Order: sequence, then C-alpha cells, then structure tokens
Amino acid sequence: MTDTPKRAQRAGHGADTIYWDPAKKSFVGAVSLGHGPNGKRRRPKVYGKTKTEVRQKIRDLKKEVQTGVKAPANYTVADAVNDWLERGLKGRDEKGTIGKNRSMANKHLIPFIGKAKLKELSADDVDDWLDDRAEFLATRSLRDLLAILRRSIAHAQRRDKAARNVALLVTAPEGRPGRPSKALNLEQAKAVLIAARPSRLYAYLVLSLLSGVRTEEARPLTWDHVFLETKDGIPPHVAVWRSVRKHGETKTRKSRRTIALPKQVVDVLEEHMRWQKQERASKGKEWSPTGRVFTTRSGEPLDAANVRRDFKAIVKKAGLKPEWTPRELRHSFVSLLSDHGIPLERIALLVGHSSQATTEAVYRKQLRPVITQGAEAMDDIFAEDQEGDDTEADEEGNAVA
Repeated sequence: MTDTPKRAQRAGHGADTIYWDPAKKSFVGAVSLGHGPNGKRRRPKVYGKTKTEVRQKIRDLKKEVQTGVKAPANYTVADAVNDWLERGLKGRDEKGTIGKNRSMANKHLIPFIGKAKLKELSADDVDDWLDDRAEFLATRSLRDLLAILRRSIAHAQRRDKAARNVALLVTAPEGRPGRPSKALNLEQAKAVLIAARPSRLYAYLVLSLLSGVRTEEARPLTWDHVFLETKDGIPPHVAVWRSVRKHGETKTRKSRRTIALPKQVVDVLEEHMRWQKQERASKGKEWSPTGRVFTTRSGEPLDAANVRRDFKAIVKKAGLKPEWTPRELRHSFVSLLSDHGIPLERIALLVGHSSQATTEAVYRKQLRPVITQGAEAMDDIFAEDQEGDDTEADEEGNAVA
C-alpha cells in the first residue's frame, strides 16, 4: 500500500475541486470564476500541502475577486508603512510630521511586525504587538503607532494592495503613564533666563516665556512681523501669523493673533536685532528685514532639535533637572499669569485658543486661583453662619446660668 492520497471524485460542472497532484506532490485547488472577456473559462489553481490550506487559499482568492483587490503575496507590513511615508504624506514637513512618523515606525513598528505579509496580518497580531509595546510606551504613543498602521493599510487599500484594514478592529491599550507637563515657578523662570543670558537662544526664551508664543510659532518668526517702534499710542507687538506647520499655517485660525510685548521683551529683541546685524556684517552678509528673527550660527532657520539641545544645556546650567522641554515655557506663561490673577478669558486670547474651555482643559493644572475661589467663598459664608451660631449659643448658656 502507499500513503499517496487517492484522486478525489470528479466535481460537478462549475464547482471547485481539490485533488492530489503526484507530480507536484501537493494538493491542488481549482476554482471556477466564470468566463473572461474572451469567452474562455476562468479556472485558476492554488496549491498547498494540506486540503485545509488549499480551502483557505480558495476562500482568499474568491474574496479578492469579489472585492476587486488582488493583494500581492509578498507585500509586507514594512512595505505598506514605507509606501505611506513616501507617497501618502506628500507636502508634509519632512523634519516634522514625516520625520516623527518615520522615527516611530522604525523604532516600534517595523522591527516587530514589519516582516508579516499584509494579506495575512490579523487583528490578533496587531493586538499582541501593541500589548508588547505597552510595557515601554505611553498611551499617547501607542495611539500614534496604531494610527500609523491604520493609515499605512488604508493607503495600501487605495492602491489595491490590501483587501481590508484589520488595524481598524483594534483599540490601543493603556500604556505607561506619560510624563505630565509642568510649569516653571517664578524663581525657576528667573533662573532659566539668567542662565540663558550669554546664549544666542536668550531672546527666543524671553519671547516664549513672557508672551506665550508656541515654539513652532517662534521658529519661523520674521522681523517684518515684529513691531518694536510704533505710533499713535499702539504698543510694541508681534504678529503671530505663521508656524512651521504645513503651508506655514498656525495651529488654528484663532492662533493667528497680535500680542503686545512687555518692555523687557522689547529691550531684548532690540538688542537681539543689533547683535544679528553685526553678525551678518562680520560674515559679509546683508541683514534683511524679512529675515528670520532666530537662526543658527550659519544663518539657517532653527529646527526643533536645535532648540531642544540648547534649552537642555541652559536648564542644566540653571540648576534644574534636564527633563524640562521648550514647550513648557508656554505652560509657565499660563501659570505665571494665572498666579497673578489674570482672568481665564484673557489668558485664552493671549495663547490663541479657540475657547476658554480649551485653555482650561490643556492647562487645568496651571489655573490655580480660579479653582480656589469657590472654596474660599464658601469658607467665608459658613464662617459668618458659624459666628452667628456661636453667639446664640453663648446667649443661651448665660441665660441658663
């Protein structure tokens, strides 16, 4: 006897068949897909080591025909992610949006599920991957990673390289607690500015801390949007109309605002302008009134990495832990104003928020006086009642005596 399976009985006309092919030493599945435009019968074949494998391939083949998508057999998750980064983000900032997504994908996505074939990727695979990363990443980072995978597969779907997006069936798990944003108190803020005084980043930090300008708004700021000499009683001000985002747009329409500058900021920016003109002249370059306010030593625009590196050194010099980030200067601006009793609605206008609710949600830990007013009022109210009760009790006690 031999272990070679017997040929299956002949199937009916137009039915799918599975049989053993001795020459190929594998099972063969023949699928009936009707007739092509030339009138010939379409009957593709699939192969597998077992009947179960062949049946699955037949189902996948029929699904591809129904959806009109023929996913490449060797197209991997890494291929999909790289295609999305190369073609799906055209027009985005290479160092910003694209760079951030590429860095996250290269560190936490491609090394773990990049080799998986996209057509074989399951929701369980995605769940297992995210659960593994949850031990090392914050919840926000896990959501960003899942968004990268979802968008990559969606991009592949639009190019007929994926039949379905299994990442849409998955929810990001809770990760490690992220580091909450914090704000410098007045003493710390003064220490940072003193430490920054010899640095070329000094004017940048003064503007950010004393006016609440976002770091992405300060970097592209040009001199023609800085008005240090004004007339008709208009105070010196800065027009925040651009950012490093796509097409130079600010974060929201409300973010486009004109902010009066404190005298200390005016003095520092005037000094910064004189210094910049001298630096340009020493290098044989002409100073431009439309040029960037803040640049590198070579005159190139600052990027986020430049600012983070120099700020870290300044913070360390100020005697603080190096965990502070430039964006927390804006948190400090809100905190210092709030401590000084500035109303919430005015703070919302200064920071360019669309509503007070946004300011309260983002900077709720920095808005201290507003939160305590209710408790202080109730203490006053009940203190008066308590005094009245105590007086009545004393009178009753004297009467009894």
